[in-house]
Amino acid sequence: MSFVEAVSVCLSKYVTFSGRARRSEYWWFALMAAGVNVIAAIVDNVAGSSIFAIVAGLALVLPGLAVSIRRLHDTNRSGWWYLLIFVPFGAIALTVFYFQDSEPAANTYGPSPHYPPPHPAPTRPLHVGQRGTWKGGRDSRR
Repeated sequence: MSFVEAVSVCLSKYVTFSGRARRSEYWWFALMAAGVNVIAAIVDNVAGSSIFAIVAGLALVLPGLAVSIRRLHDTNRSGWWYLLIFVPFGAIALTVFYFQDSEPAANTYGPSPHYPPPHPAPTRPLHVGQRGTWKGGRDSRR
């Protein structure tokens, strides 16, 4: 996932707390949020106020929370794990969770956005005039 894709997905799902977020989606958004906060701090320093940092922080708090919870879902953890942020050294544990790879299979939070599902086995199509058969030639009308 590219930088632009990740930021656009995170901003379009700014209050979507369900589903899963890839590692790249989370970290690209975190980089963008850090950049916006640095620019807002510089503008505030030049302007002599703090309004830009406050507006930037308020604008990015919900998308940041949503992508963090979706990233926890991708590692097969509940969004309630985010409350570790309020515990001493909890941010370190969350950072470790955010660096972990995705669960390769579908979990309770949805299919994996990183690993595509395996293709289903091909089935034999019905032809015109053929009786209703299904997988292995068994008659479906019996």
